[in-house]
Amino acid sequence: MRVLHFVSRIVVGVVFIFSGFVKGIDPLGMAYRIEDYFIAWNAQWMMPSALTLSVLLSAMEFVLGVVILLNLKPRISAWMLLGVMTFFTALTLNDAIYNPVPDCGCFGDAIKLTNWQTFYKNVFLMVFTIILFAWRKKTKEKFGNVVSYGLIGVVLASFFSLSIYCYRHLPLIDFMEWKVGNKMYNEDPLPVKYYLIYRNIETGETQEYLSPDYPYNDSVWMSQWEFVDQRIDDPNTFLGHDLQIMDTLGTDLTETIIQHPDYQFILTAWDLEKANQQALADVNLFAEKVMAAGYGFVGVTSTLAVQTEVIREKLGLKFDILMADDIAIKVMVRANPGLLLLKDGVVIDKWHYNDFPTYEEFEKEYVKPANSN
Repeated sequence: MRVLHFVSRIVVGVVFIFSGFVKGIDPLGMAYRIEDYFIAWNAQWMMPSALTLSVLLSAMEFVLGVVILLNLKPRISAWMLLGVMTFFTALTLNDAIYNPVPDCGCFGDAIKLTNWQTFYKNVFLMVFTIILFAWRKKTKEKFGNVVSYGLIGVVLASFFSLSIYCYRHLPLIDFMEWKVGNKMYNEDPLPVKYYLIYRNIETGETQEYLSPDYPYNDSVWMSQWEFVDQRIDDPNTFLGHDLQIMDTLGTDLTETIIQHPDYQFILTAWDLEKANQQALADVNLFAEKVMAAGYGFVGVTSTLAVQTEVIREKLGLKFDILMADDIAIKVMVRANPGLLLLKDGVVIDKWHYNDFPTYEEFEKEYVKPANSN
């Protein structure tokens, strides 16, 4: 039983620490998932609390993992663990059955799990949780109250500091598709396959055909079968992003911007009205110098074109601001606004608005070393 207790502490402690850490270094990412739950539960009035809950939940998970791993206050921590695991096991069972959100984000963006996989993971952890709970009265505390609570306080304060730092800058570890070094387009894309599904009018039988390999020239067959649906098989989705950049006329400029062979800056602002207005004004001078040097600079937002134009005129912004989906923008840079640098489709760097570079810093860091080579 002691061996089982030891193994249970290790498994639960490590999982909780890892889960809390990957969410804690990306507080905005977790906040977005909490917002998804609020939308699914028709509780939009709770949206302003999403970021606070993100930090608190991640901190709770991380600290509880440390407490379990180090065997601090075993009686109290066993009760807390049982309560937390019971709540989240029930929640993930509901997610698995009704699918209110596609991804609960239990491991942030570090590891993607389906709702059923998340539920099974919690059932697995519940076994170790019950062992820890059953053994709680037989476990001796290694430290006194002063050391135990003091250590918990230090861990909690450190975690809060880490989360706040990552919120004010960028996550220490980037698990997103748009992380530095990733190439965001496929030089040799494979053909997309379109499958057409037809149903026999008399028998109800369905058949799937790879387009255009179906008897569309057979008038008799066409009179007996009707089109009901299609399936698209795109082998190039491994690139991981679904960004589509469009102008006000609906022209798709995604490839032109992403595949720009020279330096290309993209200012991301999923909501221009909520974006830091001073940062938008300050980046304007930077953008002018970038464009004067012959490099690309555009903004992308999901804000309506009319509102975008009002903000552009108010702040005197000289660069074009194009349209994109807010979810795709949030994935690019965890800031509003954020700044992304591409070259030949490769992500070179990215910045939170608190860390926007000056043109001289950009030139010193990237242009001059490239020219010297």
